[in-house]
Amino acid sequence: MSKKPTIVFCHGIWADGSCFSKVIPALQADGHEVISVQYGLDSYVEDLATVKRTLNRVGSPVLLVGHSYGGATITGAGLDERVVGLVYIAAVAPDTGETVQSQLNKYPTDIFTRIEVADGRVWLRPNGVEFFAGDLPQEEQKLVWATHYAPVADLFEQQKLENVAWKSKPSWFIVAKNDRTVHPDLQHFLAKRMGATVVEVESSHVPMLSKPDVVIDVIRKAAAAVQKS
Repeated sequence: MSKKPTIVFCHGIWADGSCFSKVIPALQADGHEVISVQYGLDSYVEDLATVKRTLNRVGSPVLLVGHSYGGATITGAGLDERVVGLVYIAAVAPDTGETVQSQLNKYPTDIFTRIEVADGRVWLRPNGVEFFAGDLPQEEQKLVWATHYAPVADLFEQQKLENVAWKSKPSWFIVAKNDRTVHPDLQHFLAKRMGATVVEVESSHVPMLSKPDVVIDVIRKAAAAVQKS
């Protein structure tokens, strides 16, 4: 493979594609085509379809990068033959027969005491942002909360995967050691199960915002590895 892979980002809940704004410019400067998927968190099936539509708009091969719930979307969408590798950032990654919620239930965290379900969506209370992005400056934490996008209430129960991409595609996993949203022990379990190359970082749930240089470095190494393969 001689062509540099396209980098396609997939965001989690309480976020959108702009959460990768601190890492995208460096990868573009490296010569990668980069796009950040904007899906609606209305249903897992539709989110997967949106990733597929995005793949249709860029060149292949593709390195998929998923943060948090985005790990579930790249786990499903990564089966596409154009995808050559997967990077998980403080993410979930269900196996067949699992849901995101079933994984989170085994490794509970405090953030789910700081939510409110209203109008069929799951909203983060203002005092919950410290559990989500507590290592960001206060001004950035306020911005994260002001722009957070609420998922449909049953989103984490909707995963019905017959196959998962991490069983057949090389994977990398950034474990956020101070994560209070997706438990670090869950991240370690998932990374070990998929046989991922693991990099630990002292960060909250949002290392792409608090430790962007680490995230950029992992993506660069993953891109170089799949380009050589």
